[in-house]
Amino acid sequence: AGPGAGAARRAVVARAAGDGEKKSRAEWLLSFIKRFNPVDNRAEKVTVLDFEKPLAELDKRIAEVRDVAAENGVDVSEQVKELEHRAVQLRLETFSRLTPSQRLSVARHPNRPTFLDIVMNITDKWVELHGDRAGYDDPALVCGIGSLDGESFMFIGQQKGRNTKENIHRNFGMPTPNGYRKALRFMKHADKFGMPIVTFVDTPGAYAGKTAEELGQGEAIALNLREMFGLSVPLISLVIGEGGSGGALAIGCSNISLIMENAVYYVASPEACAAILWKSREKSGEATRALRITSKDMVDFGIFDEIVPEPPGAAHTDPMAAFPLIKERLKLAWEQLRTMSPEQIRAQRYSKFRAMGRYVDKGAEDSSWNTPNEGATAMFQASLQNPMNSMVPDQPPGLSDGTLSLANALKSVSLEDDDDLGEAKPSNVILQDISQ
Repeated sequence: AGPGAGAARRAVVARAAGDGEKKSRAEWLLSFIKRFNPVDNRAEKVTVLDFEKPLAELDKRIAEVRDVAAENGVDVSEQVKELEHRAVQLRLETFSRLTPSQRLSVARHPNRPTFLDIVMNITDKWVELHGDRAGYDDPALVCGIGSLDGESFMFIGQQKGRNTKENIHRNFGMPTPNGYRKALRFMKHADKFGMPIVTFVDTPGAYAGKTAEELGQGEAIALNLREMFGLSVPLISLVIGEGGSGGALAIGCSNISLIMENAVYYVASPEACAAILWKSREKSGEATRALRITSKDMVDFGIFDEIVPEPPGAAHTDPMAAFPLIKERLKLAWEQLRTMSPEQIRAQRYSKFRAMGRYVDKGAEDSSWNTPNEGATAMFQASLQNPMNSMVPDQPPGLSDGTLSLANALKSVSLEDDDDLGEAKPSNVILQDISQ
């Protein structure tokens, strides 16, 4: 064989090596992409709560029976169908008698559909909008325009993460003042162009860090509350998970308020309530019951208008079944509001919130209101016997000197030429008024 044959052999070997390298790269890429395919067994990836463990075990047994039957060529479809029916019944019974603490754990479930999960699955088109035009785009509060069966809506929602990294990026769904200012910016944008607004509430509360307070967290929330009552377009809100305190209310002053079956709404988290009242977080279960935070409580109290049902086992077990239920309720709410005029929209929203709450009006015509309570009077008289309750504290050092200095300064002030201050008074009259 000549030199040409050797070169040909080397070329063939090099080409085979190249093909092998390309094949190995392709196999590696396919194996990497395969990790992002839908898992065969969702139970392995879903966090299971304590009361869900019997349901998860039953689902696992059904899957094992189906696999064994497929391997041996046995038709057990009828038996499997019966087991699946029992599993659905057991799931319905389990979730129908959950305690408030268990409802809270479902609302906080890490696999529960988030705002972006919902809006991506109920809209035909979706464009996210960014920024508060003050230098920041808060990732904990997402805004955008979406199309729902041909109708354009402004969607605004609080976004949580799936894992630790995402939650840190989203600040665990707790918006900063910039987030609420961003939401208000796009609410006004929707009001200007006549687009109805749909808000999704899912937050443990507004961010209470030092930076947020320095940037005006309270002012941002208060401004949203005021401005939302002046919007002329229909506003629909839906609580999909947690609705915590002013952080939820800042995007929740709506014409129609919806809440998902396993969502919660509270003025303070049960853990914070227990820490305040009992100085211990171990009392959070008792606080959860006392706060009345479940969706049924909210509708019974007239805070919310309707409960959005969830599929058996809650939304985190079957999110694809939850999305059509959410879309249907939002469309029904929109149909109730679409024929109303801007004046009617504002008046309905105002009267809705004015009607909330219960109180007892004890007027002058009620003689029992003016009747002294003998027990309270006796308790008050007894408390006066304690010297600590009737003792006038000593004046702090320097108070007398400061009072004299103020009096001398007032004597040297002349108000006779100041017409803008009204009628002037001599300094001795002013001192007499202060002493009285």
